[in-house]
Amino acid sequence: MTERSVYAVIMAGGSGTRFWPASRRARPKQLLPLGGGEALVREAVARVTPLCGTANVYIATGRHLVEATGAVLPELQPEQLLAEPVPRNTAPCIGWAVATIARRDPDAVVMALPSDTHIRDLEGYQGCLRTAIAEARSGVITTIGIEPTHPETGFGYIEADPGAGPVLTVKRFVEKPDLERAKQFLASGNFFWNAGMFIFRARDMLAAIETHLPELAAGLSELDDAAARGQEAHILDDVFARLPAVSIDHGVMEHIAKLSVVPGRFGWSDLGSWLAAGELATKDGEGNAAPDGTVVIDGRDNLVVDMRSGQAKRVVALVGVSNLVVVETDDALLVVEREASQRVGQVVQALKDRGDDDLV
Repeated sequence: MTERSVYAVIMAGGSGTRFWPASRRARPKQLLPLGGGEALVREAVARVTPLCGTANVYIATGRHLVEATGAVLPELQPEQLLAEPVPRNTAPCIGWAVATIARRDPDAVVMALPSDTHIRDLEGYQGCLRTAIAEARSGVITTIGIEPTHPETGFGYIEADPGAGPVLTVKRFVEKPDLERAKQFLASGNFFWNAGMFIFRARDMLAAIETHLPELAAGLSELDDAAARGQEAHILDDVFARLPAVSIDHGVMEHIAKLSVVPGRFGWSDLGSWLAAGELATKDGEGNAAPDGTVVIDGRDNLVVDMRSGQAKRVVALVGVSNLVVVETDDALLVVEREASQRVGQVVQALKDRGDDDLV
């Protein structure tokens, strides 16, 4: 059952360079079926519509991605796609979306969620969101923290005050730790991975932005005034370019006196690299994940991905190699060791440096 005055803002403006060559500037990772099903942004929308309804979903994306995003989500109306003229990080992204929603519904409760994650336990995820929505209705900005399963150094953390229950009080946000600190965080039981999920009443977030990011608040006020005159589109480019490029974590969340966190364990993956995508793929008895027809001889734990658009058959054969990622598109082939998959973004930079913009 959908809840009254609940809205979702799905943040879908990232570039996903670590998924090259499948991801490109015009087709970033949220538009790809990296979780094994549909495009990630479509899966993100499907997960929240039981809570808020399709009409209350907004997609915050880049202007250059609006057409491709709309093609993936044809059920959404054009006004539900918020096209940012330039990227300014998550604080302006969320701020503009919340201001837009508040004009429509001053009592709105907003779920600001990423578009590029994979969730295995849908019911568990929706249960955490419902708990967070109830907490947000009381006036407390709330986040969802992922219960860590290992000492991860690639995520930021949220420390909560010791306690039990479905809702805890946030003590502080912590930057990505080294391995020793990550082990300490895991052992303490009071730390959660920061998954970038925030739930709040629109009025509370706008008040927090006014207090902690007054420059952003001033820009949003300009847009509100222009929208009341039917002129927002005419000033959007100018105003957005002047907004501070800052994350919602650094700009707002870390400065709020009282925050709540809902602990969650629902099979969350941030899908940050081909290594993470490979962990979700169906594997054979030797740990290889590959399309039908692939030949693997004396090899283990390989990931083969075929994202070509043509119909021509091509057999990929791996002999005597293990722990590789092989990704093929119409115009590029990537071969990388699984543990080095975080470095794929360096390929994108190298292509930019030599002027091969058509490949990025």
